[in-house]
Amino acid sequence: MENKVLVEVIVPSIEKKYDIYLPVNKRIGNVIEYIGKGIYEFTTGDFKINDSMCLYNSYTGIRYDNNAIIRKTDIRNGTKLVLL
Repeated sequence: MENKVLVEVIVPSIEKKYDIYLPVNKRIGNVIEYIGKGIYEFTTGDFKINDSMCLYNSYTGIRYDNNAIIRKTDIRNGTKLVLL
């Protein structure tokens, strides 16, 4: 398995989608933090970061546990995720 996966992250609060490489050895909670900070900077503050953000699989609707390591989830290249 590669050390990164390319996913699409859908952010409904700002009606945007981003293609992002995620490191497979990181926890979901850390990845959410990185994604949130990146989108905040990219949108020059239009995206509001909060501590209750979660990642969901856009196809199954399953919420990912913040302590889960990406490698041990069903997140693979091409997975569509929703950040809420």
